[in-house]
Amino acid sequence: MALINGKPRDVISIHDRGFQFGDGIFETIAVQGGELLCRKEHFDRLEAGCRRLSIQCPDKALLENEAERLCQSLDLAVLKIIVTRGTGGRGYQPAKNAGSNRILAIYDWPGYPVEYSRVGIDSYICSRRIAHNPEFAGVKHLNRLEQVFLRQEIADTPFPEGVALDSLDNVIEGSMSNLFMIKNGILITPDLSRCGVEGVIRQLIMEMNKVAGNETAIREIKLEELFEADEIFYCNSLIGIWPVRSIDNKIFDSSDSTMEIMRKLVIDNRIVAG
Repeated sequence: MALINGKPRDVISIHDRGFQFGDGIFETIAVQGGELLCRKEHFDRLEAGCRRLSIQCPDKALLENEAERLCQSLDLAVLKIIVTRGTGGRGYQPAKNAGSNRILAIYDWPGYPVEYSRVGIDSYICSRRIAHNPEFAGVKHLNRLEQVFLRQEIADTPFPEGVALDSLDNVIEGSMSNLFMIKNGILITPDLSRCGVEGVIRQLIMEMNKVAGNETAIREIKLEELFEADEIFYCNSLIGIWPVRSIDNKIFDSSDSTMEIMRKLVIDNRIVAG
């Protein structure tokens, strides 16, 4: 099921700039019982991403209405929203006053093993690196070749997720998720001012931790520091939270704080955990 500019279709022009150049942004939203989870946060980020890239953002009420049309009868599914700069010619220069294109499509729920959330996963350090690009850091734009190659790399391993680094051996994120570590009771997540994606669940976890009166740090994390963490977990809108049991044979024994964060998120009905 898909809508392109509000019409039931599954094809788009070959001249669309999203297809030609990756000139656009997207959101991936969990659907449960016909409801879009973290709805406000996703639509706010989509609007902010359009603003960062100077793309005409579709009317929010229109997008929400179309999303409801697609999702109202679905029990558990994934909604992907794509906004591109619209159609244009062969060259890089976009046409003046070009209108954007919006694509809403429904996908099956990925169905990750529930054990990933309940007992955690084993992980490793990816060999591929994420390049610095401060101008677009944080934005969930359509230029995702780095993640494509990271996922290809991980597919050849026994691990469901891996730690992605930059060229300076700073921890950035997972291949498809954000990453947190806990050390001495402090929740720490990588600084994403030079690369990486600022995830919706990442932001919710930080806000929840602040409301609880706990300390949160956003800063550079060197690879060697990661192995000194008390707890580590991955998160995104579809996986919820995956505690990490080990990375490259380093065992992380405690996950009490991670499990408490998971319980709070589920209680708030903000995400599907696993």
